[in-house]
Amino acid sequence: MPTRAHVLRRAAALVACALTVVSTTAGCSLLPGGGDSGATDIERNTLRIGVMPVVDVAPLRIAINDKLFEKAGLQVQLVPQTSEDEGIKQLDTTLDVTWASHVTLFRKVAEGTQLQLQGEAYQAGANSMALVSTDASYDAPAKKSNPRIAVNSADDIGALTTKAVLDTAGIEKQKINFIEMPFEQMQQAMQSKTVDAAWMIEPFITKVQRETGARIVTDTAIGPTKDFPMSGYAASKKFADGNPKTLALFRSVLRDAQQNASNNKLSVQDVLSSYVDVDQQTAALVSVGTFPLSLNPIRLQRVADMMDTEDVLPGRLDVQQLLPPGTTS
Repeated sequence: MPTRAHVLRRAAALVACALTVVSTTAGCSLLPGGGDSGATDIERNTLRIGVMPVVDVAPLRIAINDKLFEKAGLQVQLVPQTSEDEGIKQLDTTLDVTWASHVTLFRKVAEGTQLQLQGEAYQAGANSMALVSTDASYDAPAKKSNPRIAVNSADDIGALTTKAVLDTAGIEKQKINFIEMPFEQMQQAMQSKTVDAAWMIEPFITKVQRETGARIVTDTAIGPTKDFPMSGYAASKKFADGNPKTLALFRSVLRDAQQNASNNKLSVQDVLSSYVDVDQQTAALVSVGTFPLSLNPIRLQRVADMMDTEDVLPGRLDVQQLLPPGTTS
């Protein structure tokens, strides 16, 4: 018959074993490859992100296909938006984070919207944004002194970079007539002579070239706009203050996604046809820019300063104030 001492020793051994199992299991969840890797203490495990059909968000699409967010403990839902302004307006209601050009984000901040930047999405490369025309005679930026140019928004990156590049070609900014329309309507506008040219981004540039023989009048990522920071992700300041760990995890996974896309730009071209209205042959020909790995205040200040110079902003905007605490160059 077991003695009292024997029973106590056996009970102690069982407790120690149980504690070891619990400790080991808890430790595993914090290691890379664990069930909720890094997500055990985040404020929430779901994020609704506003996106548009542009190359800029390809890394996000690839990351979701590869389950990078899911493996990190985040459930990410991509919500298509009709415009950048609409995406920003939906923050704190139907969206937690949204994609937009830096120009739009900074303009909204200047108008009083409180935002915190969560990542850079895209940086211009050769011919990733350009002035395109179906008019064979318009083959150089100085050919038309009063050009009618289609842009997706007169207050966005297209108008800003077009003015900068045409100015270096000797075209007076005041003589440029910008006509707003969606990218999808620009091809028809050029063919009907409603506009002389259109500021476009990929994959729309390659699509119009293949379908109409349009040519690039000028790359708008040259000279003062070379390697220009194009777009990024932002949350409302209220959401960012209330969910710092969740957004830190988002930025960490986004960095991996951006790195993967940078290492394999074929994957970017491959995923395009799944969310943009282009066939695989067109997608395979698009020019792909750069996917920055982190928020860089010096790089982003360049955008804000150009906006100030061009009177898009009422004064100088300090981009550092829009970054998560502790962000440095």
